[in-house]
Amino acid sequence: MLLCVLALLPTTWIRLTTDGRVTPAAEAPHAPVAMVFGAGLRDGEPSRYLASRLDTAADLYHGGKVRALLLTGDNSRVDYDEPTAMRDHLLRRGVPADRIVLDYAGFDTWASCSRAKRVFGVDEALLVSQAFHVPRAVALCDAAGVRAHGVSVAEARNAVWYAGHLRELAAGVKAGLEATFTPDPRFLGPREPGITRALDAG
Repeated sequence: MLLCVLALLPTTWIRLTTDGRVTPAAEAPHAPVAMVFGAGLRDGEPSRYLASRLDTAADLYHGGKVRALLLTGDNSRVDYDEPTAMRDHLLRRGVPADRIVLDYAGFDTWASCSRAKRVFGVDEALLVSQAFHVPRAVALCDAAGVRAHGVSVAEARNAVWYAGHLRELAAGVKAGLEATFTPDPRFLGPREPGITRALDAG
């Protein structure tokens, strides 16, 4: 029983610290930047879950809620490039190229949040992801120094949805350690001016 309680503590912490700061897109506040987290590719195109995140981000941009989009994902192999596929999807949705910034080293949620602050200089952002993931993203971006509000993307309750919720139990433990010790991401790199330029574009 003690082990079960300890395992649930990180999830409880995430829920308590992000209460009231996760909403549907229609209820989201304004922010300079929306961050979209990678969620896999299928044959080089965004997976269904990732496409839903991108479509929501496009709606936020076109609705005037944000002025720039930071797309953070995995490009650890030459043949796997999440951020570029994400950008191409948004271009097809009418988002201007000069409002899109790519983070090729968003290998996990902590890396994405830490790099958003330390590499791209993001101080405030809307975080776009599915309901099972976005509270953890908000908690981790808080720990990284980004004032965050989560935008929940609705999805059908299929096998992937349930698997995502189960995965969050283990991911919550990892998040608790990351928020406590704030380790450097696997790849940090130099500061990049992309977000500043995107905001200056309009």
